[in-house]
Amino acid sequence: MKPFIDLKAQYYDIKKEILSCINEILESSHYILGENVKMFEEEVKAYLGVSNAIGVASGTDALHLALRALDIGEGDEVITTPFTFFATVEAILYVNARPVFVDIEETTYNIDPSKIEEKITPNTKAIIPVHIFGCPADMLKINQIAQKYGLKVIEDAAQAFGAGIMGKKVGSFGNLGCFSFYPSKNLGCFGDGGMVVTDDSELAEKIRILRNHGSPGRYIHETVGLNSRLDEIQAGILRIKLKHIDHYNELRRKKAEIYTKLLSDAVITPKELESAYHVYHLYSIRSPMRDKLKETLLKHGIPSVVYYPVPMHLQKALNFLGLKEGDFPVAEAVSKEILSLPIYPELPDEDIHEIAQIIMRCF
Repeated sequence: MKPFIDLKAQYYDIKKEILSCINEILESSHYILGENVKMFEEEVKAYLGVSNAIGVASGTDALHLALRALDIGEGDEVITTPFTFFATVEAILYVNARPVFVDIEETTYNIDPSKIEEKITPNTKAIIPVHIFGCPADMLKINQIAQKYGLKVIEDAAQAFGAGIMGKKVGSFGNLGCFSFYPSKNLGCFGDGGMVVTDDSELAEKIRILRNHGSPGRYIHETVGLNSRLDEIQAGILRIKLKHIDHYNELRRKKAEIYTKLLSDAVITPKELESAYHVYHLYSIRSPMRDKLKETLLKHGIPSVVYYPVPMHLQKALNFLGLKEGDFPVAEAVSKEILSLPIYPELPDEDIHEIAQIIMRCF
């Protein structure tokens, strides 16, 4: 069985540097909010072109803390996409707000800006666009809508570190940007990790306090916060990988280009806005023959994954929202046809050709 993503290949390439970094941290015996966290935050600030970066324990916590910092809570509504990982919605529920879904674009699979305004009510406080699969959402249109109605924007950029629009990195468009450093992400650590970025210094300070038990100083607690601090060892690993992220993302784009060239006559291949830089966290095709393709690939020892088989509005955990099949037809159609193929920077080109040949034979 070939791997869907080969994390070992990347590790072996930077193994000496990683082990040296970990050993230095172990020798220092400073494991929480140490020098590596501070330096990683500074380096991300410079990379993304933002004023503040705050390391937290996970991408889910990043979203949760962003909502807390904006004082979004009970009775408030937050607009987002039904085609995403559950954490996007989970974070909204953590603050007792109500998720309001807007259907997606059939091309990018991101939230459809043309359908947002019809869902805005007096209770709407924020929009959370998700840069799904590494493809930037249309932040220019989304920000225009947010400004028109006085709404906040939290970017869920968990799958899109390094992606951009007209040279500006995602995460830097909204009031707050949220990232995940889960191991399989484009910029991934060796456990869980996340980050919130913002140009608003007041929001940044609120998040720094909230991530550390609501404490601005030792044993002083201004509010009830979380234990959500980016681990020092993970920060050290991420600092090393950050130096390579542009190269990794460019390799992903080259792999995606080969897939698209070989498969575009048979299946629907990924699309991106003309002005956007897609980083292909996932390479996802669409076909009514999805299940057959998945089964055939598996017979040849090639894994593929369905992201996401059940849209958020049809999840059992969200039954209380009173939504039903047919409410978001594009998201529902995509969820029945989407299939993600192996993609990672070290994926051999010959593997892509083999995968494409197997798929083409199905047609």
